[in-house]
Amino acid sequence: MEEVRVKDIVEALGGRLLCGNPEASLMHISIDSRVMKGNDLFVPLIGEKTDAHDFIGQALENGAAAVLTSRHSQMESHCPWIQVEDTRKALQAIGSWYRARLSLPLIGVTGSVGKTTAREMVAAALSARYKVYKTPGNSNSQVGVPITVSEITGEDEIGVIELGMSFPGEMERIAMVAKVSQAVITNIGLAHIGQLGSKENICREKLHIQDGMGEGGILYVNGDDPILAKVKAKKGCKRVSYGLSEGCDYQAVDMDVEEGKPVFTAVCKATGESAWVRLNVFGRHMAQNAMAALAVAAENGVPLKDGAKALEGFSGFQGRQQIIKANGITIIDDSYNASPVSMKAGIQVLRDMPVKGRRIAVLADMKELGDEASSYHQEIGKFLAKKPVDVLILLGDLAAEIGTGVRDGCKGDEGKLPQIHLFSHKDALKEWLPGQLRDGDCLLFKGSNSMGLKSVVLACQSNLTP
Repeated sequence: MEEVRVKDIVEALGGRLLCGNPEASLMHISIDSRVMKGNDLFVPLIGEKTDAHDFIGQALENGAAAVLTSRHSQMESHCPWIQVEDTRKALQAIGSWYRARLSLPLIGVTGSVGKTTAREMVAAALSARYKVYKTPGNSNSQVGVPITVSEITGEDEIGVIELGMSFPGEMERIAMVAKVSQAVITNIGLAHIGQLGSKENICREKLHIQDGMGEGGILYVNGDDPILAKVKAKKGCKRVSYGLSEGCDYQAVDMDVEEGKPVFTAVCKATGESAWVRLNVFGRHMAQNAMAALAVAAENGVPLKDGAKALEGFSGFQGRQQIIKANGITIIDDSYNASPVSMKAGIQVLRDMPVKGRRIAVLADMKELGDEASSYHQEIGKFLAKKPVDVLILLGDLAAEIGTGVRDGCKGDEGKLPQIHLFSHKDALKEWLPGQLRDGDCLLFKGSNSMGLKSVVLACQSNLTP
């Protein structure tokens, strides 16, 4: 935050200063009592199991410069205490107030799959011309977005922020905080279908990213997605499509894969401008993210060739198809999260990788898929029957259904059936897997974050490090 004082926050929130200096300077917002960056406003959130008001003392000990409270009506302290009715709503109000002080354009990114990678690639392409601010880590929620917005400074020329949602109404609240100038929707998949019921409902919720968008805004949609291909931008805004399909405004043509990495030509249909693109990340699906990035950059004045050059420097994001090589073993760390679409994309990356030894897929449960979760996992198994691997290692009860699917898919052609190993607990897998690896093996790790596959990746890395 820039040039923000305690009295500014009090006024913005309609709160009450219980004590402390109203002229005190604030530079950051913290919701973690253990971590302060300096001149932090500590916002104690009330959750289902924990009320962070209990940790205000710890926050002050760790350097908080001021605190919000909805539990206290009077206080004597040298530190400013600001009374509000609801600290979560107050945090969002601070985000909205601070956004109104900013004049830079913000690009919002959402979607069922790939929004973090798309965010990073959009930021990379825009960096060819601008000083870009982007969402740090995974701060894309009702709590994370206000904090993300508050970290933007006057030095930033354009921002790229990620907006996530899991429940009905969530995107509306986040969008009114961010008030993006332009928005990218990567795809409509099955993530959170258990809460939202259908892909159509998911799409309707995602489209609320436009709620805070003003006249002349731009909605970028993946033209390869059958649902997004039909949507329109809100009244007064422009729709731009990107992808590999013929009707896209920005299209990838002459697509090929070299050593697992996409190469293609990006074409802008409106101007005829084109650029050769060589990505430094694995997977054909990355071409869609790259086209989203190039479309955004081009619409903001970055020539396609400059955007393509900037994308060459992008090498991925932690836990999302990170390639680790050690002692003749290749690990594809895609352990951060999983859905049917991203699981298939990960398997395709494994298939496209040049491999001297075995292709090994380590797959864990995909969460939040609702009543049809078993059938979605079996679908992955049937996909594997068409994209065979040598060894299939499954973690979790739902992942076991992948084994059922691959067996069904390989009936009549048992030669394609991989060795299958099933584990119920990650600790057993961590202990067993490292000793099974051979020179030349290539492993894909993919599953929902809650399954803890990252710890298995680290165990394998540790075993491979001399």
